[in-house]
Amino acid sequence: MLIGELAERAGTSTRTLRYYEAHGLVHPQRSANGYRVYDEAELRVVREIRALLDVGFGLDDVRPFVACLRAGNASGDVCPDSVLVLRRKLAEVDEYLDRLGAVRQQLHTQLTHAIAHREEACPRRRASAP
Repeated sequence: MLIGELAERAGTSTRTLRYYEAHGLVHPQRSANGYRVYDEAELRVVREIRALLDVGFGLDDVRPFVACLRAGNASGDVCPDSVLVLRRKLAEVDEYLDRLGAVRQQLHTQLTHAIAHREEACPRRRASAP
């Protein structure tokens, strides 16, 4: 298939495919007239790349998954290098969640304090509130 068809089937743009190619992630064949020609395996690779990027992986993180697919595996996440990336990414997400939990707690405490202070500073407002 030509680059336009691959882009359409993968739900991306030809520019994005060229970007992936420039980073060594997608490997088209070249026809006699120089057109990029892709097989079904490249469609699987592009879909894997897009799925990983959509959940926050970077292009360098994607490389082991692509290599795993190119090695003939049914999934890009079954190889040891892919598992390492998954573990690292999960640890990053857990760290983000911990930080967000701390921020949430701080905001909750600050809001509770602000409401209490407001009620102390403006007792009429509390009495006249419905």
